[in-house]
Amino acid sequence: MKVSITVNGTAYENDVEPRTLLVQYIRETLGLTGTNIGCDTSSCGACSLHVDGESVKSCTMLAAQADGCSVTTIEGLAQGGEMHPMQKAFMENHGLQCGYCTPGMVMASISLLKENPNPTEEEVRIGLEGNLCRCTGYHNIVKSVLAAAKAQ
Repeated sequence: MKVSITVNGTAYENDVEPRTLLVQYIRETLGLTGTNIGCDTSSCGACSLHVDGESVKSCTMLAAQADGCSVTTIEGLAQGGEMHPMQKAFMENHGLQCGYCTPGMVMASISLLKENPNPTEEEVRIGLEGNLCRCTGYHNIVKSVLAAAKAQ
């Protein structure tokens, strides 16, 4: 089947098998490998990206379901060579260790601040429950999100 999806501001039209997951389409068809596959069960959030402005675990959505939608991946956040404020906050506050969860964590964090621009530490922890990090213990991730909130 044919899908038309705008990814990071560029319109794409591709033939895909109806069972193709959005994460597979992004990584394999478009070659945008910043979105990671972590668990294939929607438990970890490493594949989080934005579909029409909403954070979505792309391993739970078919590419066909994104037909006609606008998708933003981690690669689409930087503008004019300038990192997104959330990316800067993660870098400046050491919000990553191995980096595998980072793209999904950044995308989910942006959505969290969109819904709650001034969260408490507890609200950040609750808001990111669906994204797992196996390395950091979350302290610097939470610190990064709170710093990005203050920078807005």
